[in-house]
Amino acid sequence: MKDKNAKNLIKQILRIVIPFILTIVFLYIAFRNIDIEIAFDYILHAELYGIALFVLLFMISHWLRALRWKVMVHSVKEDVSLLNLFGATMIGYGVNAVVPRLGELYRAFFLGKWENLSRSSMFGTVLLERIIDILALGIAVMISIFLYDGNLYDEIEWLESTVILGFSAIGILILMILSLVIFRERFSQFIVKFVGKISQKAADKVNYVFDMMTDGFSTLNSRVLFFKAFLLTVLIMVFYAAASYAGFFMIGMDQAEKVTYSMAWIFMSIGAFGIVIPTPGGTGSYHAISIFVLTTLYGFTSEISAAYAILTHFISYIIFIISPTFFVYLINNIRKKQGKETVNFMTVFKSGVED
Repeated sequence: MKDKNAKNLIKQILRIVIPFILTIVFLYIAFRNIDIEIAFDYILHAELYGIALFVLLFMISHWLRALRWKVMVHSVKEDVSLLNLFGATMIGYGVNAVVPRLGELYRAFFLGKWENLSRSSMFGTVLLERIIDILALGIAVMISIFLYDGNLYDEIEWLESTVILGFSAIGILILMILSLVIFRERFSQFIVKFVGKISQKAADKVNYVFDMMTDGFSTLNSRVLFFKAFLLTVLIMVFYAAASYAGFFMIGMDQAEKVTYSMAWIFMSIGAFGIVIPTPGGTGSYHAISIFVLTTLYGFTSEISAAYAILTHFISYIIFIISPTFFVYLINNIRKKQGKETVNFMTVFKSGVED
């Protein structure tokens, strides 16, 4: 029992320590050759209209995420509150800004509590959404390759291998999903039986994950819902790029170089790799890749590129950090007035609807 507790403690420590170490490493890589005083001078002279536009487009993109989630849970419950969906979405991002990946659990659990839905099925929809996001990112990178005036693979040496590995992984994942959905019983029984030979506890976990994934993937059970999810995914990417484009105007990058929406699209798709790396809120990794892309592809100075990375990340990070408390307070107040149960960051993990 002591050995088990010690192992669990080590795992919990590593979950905190490893992202922290990665953050330090990437921050060093990002800012080691930057004159930070010049970078902050750009930030101090940032245009308010640019900041306001960035925030507006940023929030719209996440509202669209909530709308897409509503489409995904439509077959489970038709009248899910968009406020609850948006609140749970922002809570998820807020928690991820502190502890990477933990936000996915909180997101599913809060919505499950607020809407009286199975938490496992909600987590299944979150997994489905993440798979769609990865696929969308891969397509966005492919579009960037055509948009860039030159050979993007030559400019970013690691991009080609990343794209190949990424699409290979996506292809395998899609095949697994199709196998899981079409041959659920046979496929899951075979895997669970195989894992069960090693560990019954692991087999139970695998079976639970299969159930969650199947619940999530089965939500897009019609062409209409699938098309709506596809259309909203396109809009999300369009608004992400628009927010990146607005960021250029915050610190006068348009005065240093000619900026275009296609530049913002390319920056958005390549810069997203910095968010995928498991650092709290993309801290460090986002900065390093953003500065690299802006200096390498478009010839911006290191200082103005650093200012862009710092300011855009700071604004989004502050929004994410404030959002969890704000939405829990707001939605709980509404629920109190309606005579419904309230929930917080501790009670949300208590068992509710069939899990």
